Amino acid sequence: MIEAFGLTSNSRKDVPPAVDDVSFEARAGRVTALLGAPGAGKTTALRLMLELQQGRGITYFRGRPLHRIAHPSREVGVLMGDVPGHPARTVRGHLRMLCAATGVPVRRADEVLEVVGLVSLRDERLGTLSRGMDRRLGLACALLPDPHTLLLDDPADGLSTRESHWLHGMLRAHAAQGGTVLFTTSEPKEAARTADRVVTLEQGRLAADQEAAEFARTRLRPRVAVRSPHAGRLAALLAKEARTAQRSVEVVREDGNRLSVYGSTCADVGETAFRHGILVHQLADELGDMGPGAGLLPAEAPHGSEGTQPDGTASDSAEPERAGEAGPSAGAVERGIPAGQGTGSGPEVGGGHAALRSAAALKATDPLSPLPPPISVRPAPSPLRPLRYELRRAAGIGTGFLTAAAVLVTSALTAVFLARVGHTPQPRLLAAWPREMPLPPAALGAGLLGALAFGDEFRHPALAADRGTVPRRLGLLAAKLVVAAATALVLAFLTVGCDAEVLYLVYGRELTEVPADWLSLSASWLGLVVGCAWAGVLAAGVFRSTTAGLAAVVAVPILVVPLVQKALEGASVRAAAGFPARLREVFLLQWPFGGERYLTGVARVLVQPVGGALTLSLTTLLCAYLLTTLRSRVR
Repeated sequence: MIEAFGLTSNSRKDVPPAVDDVSFEARAGRVTALLGAPGAGKTTALRLMLELQQGRGITYFRGRPLHRIAHPSREVGVLMGDVPGHPARTVRGHLRMLCAATGVPVRRADEVLEVVGLVSLRDERLGTLSRGMDRRLGLACALLPDPHTLLLDDPADGLSTRESHWLHGMLRAHAAQGGTVLFTTSEPKEAARTADRVVTLEQGRLAADQEAAEFARTRLRPRVAVRSPHAGRLAALLAKEARTAQRSVEVVREDGNRLSVYGSTCADVGETAFRHGILVHQLADELGDMGPGAGLLPAEAPHGSEGTQPDGTASDSAEPERAGEAGPSAGAVERGIPAGQGTGSGPEVGGGHAALRSAAALKATDPLSPLPPPISVRPAPSPLRPLRYELRRAAGIGTGFLTAAAVLVTSALTAVFLARVGHTPQPRLLAAWPREMPLPPAALGAGLLGALAFGDEFRHPALAADRGTVPRRLGLLAAKLVVAAATALVLAFLTVGCDAEVLYLVYGRELTEVPADWLSLSASWLGLVVGCAWAGVLAAGVFRSTTAGLAAVVAVPILVVPLVQKALEGASVRAAAGFPARLREVFLLQWPFGGERYLTGVARVLVQPVGGALTLSLTTLLCAYLLTTLRSRVR
């Protein structure tokens, strides 16, 4: 069950709030429609309910606000807009990645694919899906953690009649199992025939809260849909006979050869056409929308008068339903939409609204304050399994593999060219690092892959389907650093191996001999590549951009290294001679396998200009990331 109290968005200067003091409820086991014209505040109301937008008010999901729920995605499934996934990721891969984010078994992906009918398209890329298939995938993402509540923003927008029927059937099935369903729509006829209760918004304020049958009786009116090749002549005859008989009949000429006749019946229209020999291709009863704003009351009207019977004189300029869509309307009539079967919306709506307001005063607000509590945007605790999520995210698209292949080819060609030119030390030859380049191809590739780790999250925010921006969690950062480091190490080993193999094939064994100080060189090489990968991850996380992450990697040798080198070349009165012996004395133990040599190698890497600059950059970026994380949590 959903209980929304006093939802009010923050207003800008000279602009009224998009949502102003909206309170309603959506009960479990029922489908509730939030109806309103474009710009009425439907999407803003959903964002306030989900704490994605700052404002005032509070929303309870089965008695708890969203920020009090340990795992919001398992309580509320959300579909707002298109599926925010990488277009190169497969349907099944996207769902498997979200399984790790929501903490459900991976087999759940195949189960929801079967439910929404996407088993045959599980290997299709997200960028190739049609509108209908994208809606099905969005519903699959919302159903993945098996939530109790579904919140959908205009889910049938752009769908065909058949796809809309399927979608609303799925929502009805979820409600039949005891779940709560709330969806927005701008089509009154859709709300009347698919929902159990209709909440109407106009200009950000609550206009009516009615049962579907009462809504159809008070806000929709019957009409006769006519299709004839002589539509103009028939319209004139119907209007003339209505004036003669002094009856209130309204004839609206639609596009082409269609007419909408209000205040008459199929029998009367058919008799008129028969008497004058007019051919009729269609003659059917339909329910027509009374138009935007019809029957809505001003904000100061008493609640008990909401949903009263309008006068029905407004012209209906909306496009009527197609001939094939008359069936759903008839189905709605069979459900009890005709006049006389409603329960009366005035007392029900007024009393319910007053009860909600009194509950809000007791449950949600301070008795001394006339305003509902503020809504703060809070980060979501997702992903629940960050390492598994990051592995599936990185391996789910071919960008990483293509980048690694490009790095290996570029590095091998560069090594062959440097060997041909000569005057390049063997360590730089094996790393394919010319003196004219700030970084070798392997380090640049590792930095790019690290920047993509966060850059793709902000560009295609799979974790942001229902919570806004990418969550700044230390667990997610640690997972990205671990995966980026492992990828960088593999890339560093493969680069040196490929370069050595290519040099051996082209020039022989002379250029592939192992250097005497291979341990220190290996530590320097691995530290450089891993450091570049981490710099890309942290910079992209801080600046929310892949380009900024790669720029931070390139800035290390170009900007930071000269500063560190200048600091190290300054006057010094003491040296670090005897560092291993003093280190052994401090820890009072004998390092196994000559461990002091490794510590010495690490120390030598750090005191080099590149190592010192990379360490300084990583420390700065990490502090900046932690600072932004703490600031977001304080807010």
